[in-house]
Amino acid sequence: MSHIESVLHENRSFPPSSEFTAQANVSGIAAYQALTTKAATDYEGYWADLARQHISWETPFTRILDETNAPFYRWFDDGYLNVSYNCIDRHLPAKADKTALIFEADDGLVTRISYQQLHDRVCAFANALIAQGVTKGDRVVIYMPMSAEAVIAMQACARIGAIHSVVFGGFSAKSLHERIVDAQAKLVITADAGMRGGRATSLKSAVDEALTLGGTECISRVIVYQRTGQEVNWHESRDLWWHDSVADMPNTCEPARMNAEDPLFILYTSGSTGTPKGVQHSSAGYLLGAIVTMNMVFDAKADTDVFWCTADVGWITGHTYVTYGPLAMGMTQVIFEGVPTYPDAGRFWKMIQDHRVTTFYTAPTAIRSLIKLGGELPRQYDLSSLRLLGSVGEPINPEAWMWYHQEVGQSRCPIVDTWWQTETGSNMIAPLPGAVATKPGSCTLPIPGIIADVVDEHGASLPFGQGGYLVITRPFPSLLRTLWNNPERYKKSYFPEELGGKVYLAGDSAQRDTDGYYWIMGRIDDVLNVSGHRLGTMEIESALVSHPLVAEAAIVGKPHDIKGEAIVAFVVLKGERPQGAAAKEISDTLRNWVGQEIGAIAKPDEIRFGDNLPKTRSGKIMRRLLRALAKGETITQDVSTLENPAILDQLK
Repeated sequence: MSHIESVLHENRSFPPSSEFTAQANVSGIAAYQALTTKAATDYEGYWADLARQHISWETPFTRILDETNAPFYRWFDDGYLNVSYNCIDRHLPAKADKTALIFEADDGLVTRISYQQLHDRVCAFANALIAQGVTKGDRVVIYMPMSAEAVIAMQACARIGAIHSVVFGGFSAKSLHERIVDAQAKLVITADAGMRGGRATSLKSAVDEALTLGGTECISRVIVYQRTGQEVNWHESRDLWWHDSVADMPNTCEPARMNAEDPLFILYTSGSTGTPKGVQHSSAGYLLGAIVTMNMVFDAKADTDVFWCTADVGWITGHTYVTYGPLAMGMTQVIFEGVPTYPDAGRFWKMIQDHRVTTFYTAPTAIRSLIKLGGELPRQYDLSSLRLLGSVGEPINPEAWMWYHQEVGQSRCPIVDTWWQTETGSNMIAPLPGAVATKPGSCTLPIPGIIADVVDEHGASLPFGQGGYLVITRPFPSLLRTLWNNPERYKKSYFPEELGGKVYLAGDSAQRDTDGYYWIMGRIDDVLNVSGHRLGTMEIESALVSHPLVAEAAIVGKPHDIKGEAIVAFVVLKGERPQGAAAKEISDTLRNWVGQEIGAIAKPDEIRFGDNLPKTRSGKIMRRLLRALAKGETITQDVSTLENPAILDQLK
């Protein structure tokens, strides 16, 4: 691999204000540097101090890091704790009446749940699971709409030591079936349906179908939360209503005594090929990552903040920054059932206004779609409660970053652009908002205690300005422990022998600028090889989106006889989709724009316009489908997870 060329030019920088720095948990760049120096000089001691400071242990640990069976690392492995206790019980009775969850339903109905009420409901449901024969170590699949009940179900599993595996409610019966069989789950928790954008989406029927596909004899019970009241097929010997399951249950349940290394959950992440990978996270290390990043990256103020992460609990972001992190900090948070565009594109901004949200964490995809649907809308709402913004899920292009900064943050809120993965469990590279100056499009610097690098295919560190593989060179507490029932795939996927077998390979390409700031250039398999130049797709996408006409863009490659790969751009404009001569004119304009912004080498060979891009219901662009479209291949993949499958015909 020749190094990946960085073609993005971005020089704007935004230091934190003196007012924000003065109140920040990590105040000023000197404080950040002191923490990174401590981690560098006493790595184990640094993490041990944080673990003692932030976690309530039933039995304190005496061992810190065990590397004898690398890369199967173990942290704090003679300590005992319970994650649910750390999220709920330790805040009682002091915060009994404090609001833990503000749930806003699709139709706008708001429910507030205090820490005492959350405790009582988690305990009752934990007792219901025990009554159905669920014991420590059993796997429980959760296939739920975004709801307080989904959080309660996850916390109840953590409370009794059952390993939860949350499957996003937009996944198909086939995807659900694969995950049930791989985990050999004992029980499924679902709902009759979920509400999104004014429409009911059936969930129970997908569970019924999944359980007919074979290999699911492991499932003894299906507990069904009644969300919409719609009619469902009922299997008397197997199915049980949630409200019936908790009807006579006590609202106290002793938290199970869990070893630090006991699995907390499995979360399946799609591989580019083959079956989904069951990422397995530990109890203590994962919890520590969630708490430390809430404290450092989100500058959490438990007594005053109203935190809102818009992610669904079906994704890692919804695990760490909905179900575990904010609750472990004793905070108030918003949970939203619906979509940002219903009943109109002002929904997010109205919710921030109504609930006086202080910290707002969402995805670049959502930001770009809201720019397209109403870039001026945030000004119509009172967003003065906001003090911090966050971005997650993919690199944010500089123009979307600037809109977010100016229109939502009113040029006064720092933006924490966070790089991390399902596998890392918590933020890895992100600005500490009271210490680190931000740059549009850069996730900036590793958080203290994360030792990152950019290397070539032999593991040699690359100089600033050269793109290569993003790696983390030391194990860290929130790192995945293995892939469920597949240790060999774990080693091969994340700790390849070519890099020494002990360095975590993120699967992303990145480069560092002269300040040491990290710029994510895309997935390694999204790198294009054009006439011998290796180009990251994200940088070309950013150049396109910086044009005033463009709302969103996705870049893929297709084989080219001369250049190796041709660049194909799928573009959504802020206005109507152009046809005929107008499409050619705008295409030429955009090609020239990219040539001007980056260079002729990065000009798209082909531009296709669409009303939208193929996305999952979480907003993730399905680039694999775009690659198939670009090559003219017949799409054979499961498209049931797409929010908008009809868009594929338009983009052909």
